[in-house]
Amino acid sequence: MRLEILPVLGIGDVTEGDDLAALIATAAPWLRDGDVLVVTSKIVSKAEGRLVDVPADGPDRLAARDEVLAGETARVVATRGATRIVQTHHGFVMASAGIDASNVDKTRLVLLPEDPDASARALRAALRERYDLDVAVIVSDTMGRPWRNGLTDVALGVAGMPAIRDHRGEIDPYGNELQLTQMAVVDELAGAGELIKGKCDQVPVAVIRGYLGGARDDDTGARALVRDASLDLFSMGTAEAHAAGLRAAATLADGPGPTPADPAAVDRAIAVVAEVVAPGTVFTHVTDQDVRAGLVATVPGWPASATGLVLGTAPAPVDPADLVRFGADLQRLRTALAAEGVPSALLPPPPGSTASAALAV
Repeated sequence: MRLEILPVLGIGDVTEGDDLAALIATAAPWLRDGDVLVVTSKIVSKAEGRLVDVPADGPDRLAARDEVLAGETARVVATRGATRIVQTHHGFVMASAGIDASNVDKTRLVLLPEDPDASARALRAALRERYDLDVAVIVSDTMGRPWRNGLTDVALGVAGMPAIRDHRGEIDPYGNELQLTQMAVVDELAGAGELIKGKCDQVPVAVIRGYLGGARDDDTGARALVRDASLDLFSMGTAEAHAAGLRAAATLADGPGPTPADPAAVDRAIAVVAEVVAPGTVFTHVTDQDVRAGLVATVPGWPASATGLVLGTAPAPVDPADLVRFGADLQRLRTALAAEGVPSALLPPPPGSTASAALAV
């Protein structure tokens, strides 16, 4: 395969209502069937009127931008200082919902196209019907990547080709069947197009020649790239996940679960709080069956189904401050247990023990 990446020069500034098909066909009369057009989402948004007016500067501008961001946000993923990583109504996870203030008047903000797949299909159809061109269209925008510095262009919308090249079931040269390999080819092509478009060169369209032998219809669009929430292992930021765990912990039943607690999970919960408890507080994980049997017999309300337990041992609190600190330590432990999926119940300490309290898990 031999690929060429060609800039489309001379499009100029795009304004609301402009005919993108005419602008592109006029600027690139050399287009051929089978070419892939990589079109910056910003000119699509401008042509479709996806702009909002905001103050040019000052606190009012920040307040207006926050209001616009809230309207474009389906779910907040992570917040750090002024940075907001959100999921848009399209399903994309990106900084500031893709709202852009570059290459536009200072009193306006550019939003993402309302339906980038539909925008790509409309542009492809116009080029085919009016200029007899059978091309694929990718609507692209810039995104960051988790765990990696730097930005790259990715596809927000696509028409005329599949978004993903699925290699599953194919056999590699060593005879191994590929199980997981699905290549996001439209993202790769979007990144390739960005190499010649740049951010300050006013080249909003690139053409990639040689990838397709002939454009193919495919109505799946770029939505095929959005990972289903049930398969997303990193669906929120660390602080947000911690807060969600605390909220979930508040809804857990006050009692041990129907099945024995995983000893490793209990030990992990103890380790989480061990370094922040008040001096003198010690948590001991006890799983001895004889001890459990004694507790069932001697401690009122101790559940017979609890096969493990945690004793909160400390010098008996003698003043109110010590009692408050110890109570806070117990609550931290119950929260850590809940984060591990281990429900618990606070019960009286065993008779004759030095424990101040006990948790059934």
